[in-house]
Amino acid sequence: MTLASLVALAAEESEHHGNVAFETVGFGITALLVFTALALVSVSYRNVANRHSHKAEAYARAHANDVQQAGHGH
Repeated sequence: MTLASLVALAAEESEHHGNVAFETVGFGITALLVFTALALVSVSYRNVANRHSHKAEAYARAHANDVQQAGHGH
């Protein structure tokens, strides 16, 4: 067999007459689920700093003298 006949045979075998739009719906659903899961993870970190504000204030008081006041108006 020649290369041209092999290519023609492969093209003939891979040809299908289905609804391509319907076959790719799974990719969209999968992407939607993945992005929804990532959004839920992002939302779960909302307002985390305020949950531990007492720790942040205590740290700021303990290390107030460690801050270097230098450069760019600080």
